[in-house]
Amino acid sequence: MQTLENQKNMISVGIIGGSGYTGKYLLKFCSAHPFIHSVTLYGKKTAGKSIYSIFPELSELMPDMIVTDASSLSYQHDVYFTALPHGEALLFVPQLIEAGKTVIDLGGDYRLENKTEYEKWYHQAHNSADLLQKKTYGIADYLHRVAYTESLIANPGCYPTATLLGLLPLAEYFSDRIISISTAAYSGSSGAGKSPKAELLLSEMHGNVRAYSVNTHRHQPEIEQNLRAYQYKSDYSFTTHLLPVAVGIYATSTVFTKEPVPQETLDFLYKKQYSDSPFVRVRESAPDLNWVVGTNFCDINISANGRTIVITSAIDNLIKGASGQAIQNLNKYFGWDETLGIIPKGIHCAKIPA
Repeated sequence: MQTLENQKNMISVGIIGGSGYTGKYLLKFCSAHPFIHSVTLYGKKTAGKSIYSIFPELSELMPDMIVTDASSLSYQHDVYFTALPHGEALLFVPQLIEAGKTVIDLGGDYRLENKTEYEKWYHQAHNSADLLQKKTYGIADYLHRVAYTESLIANPGCYPTATLLGLLPLAEYFSDRIISISTAAYSGSSGAGKSPKAELLLSEMHGNVRAYSVNTHRHQPEIEQNLRAYQYKSDYSFTTHLLPVAVGIYATSTVFTKEPVPQETLDFLYKKQYSDSPFVRVRESAPDLNWVVGTNFCDINISANGRTIVITSAIDNLIKGASGQAIQNLNKYFGWDETLGIIPKGIHCAKIPA
């Protein structure tokens, strides 16, 4: 964990590729953060445009700025967020780490742990495989009591965030009892990014639900990798679906066990695990997606019935599944209150002592 001598030591932030949906929230959260004194946005196609022209909704919520061409990237910032399609962060991250900078990567280039797995699932070469073992996988709320020591933080994917926060307590403490786990997860269309795609048109999505990337989704090895890290050794399946909504992730994981695990045991485990995690709420019933949209919360419910356990979890894919967790990881890295910049000043979070 890095610490600042005092609160007067503010930081400068560079955001590379911040003109998409996640970039909007990064800008919003950074502008509200008490320890960030300046933000520079870097882009390619949007270079030379103003923030207000890209995100009119941010007008007067933060100062306007002109997007700087990414080819003129300054190495004077303290922290860099890379919000780029997979493969593109490889053009920036190695040089930034070499220059001694802190990087929080919101893409998929550094989430997996070895080059072979990356190239299998992402279908391209990796130019800095050594960093795959020299990074923190920033599943912030499950690492709530863990200090970050690596200068490269891989921000988890949206599906893995919702799924892992629901499954990790069970995997860590009851792996020897689990026969298999199957996750059916659902995403709003914003998970596919801002680029226009015919299959995401309103006329195609309205009233429609469909599975996609069956057995080939890149988040599956990311989830499996982290389950294995907590000693889970059994079978796992992961199937993704598109919902006719703009925002949100909803994951339902069905766990089959060799013998029953009492409901009261599970309730105690999950409430204890997340008792001081500011952005996880263990619910008495399966959550509604509407409860978390527009927030950095992950809502979880766990229900046992004999040798079957069903875990439901919901997040906002753009915030908890991307920019909100990235800011949370920034706060953890510097040892700050994890809610800084994310929960507006003056708003009290019930899970955090006043």
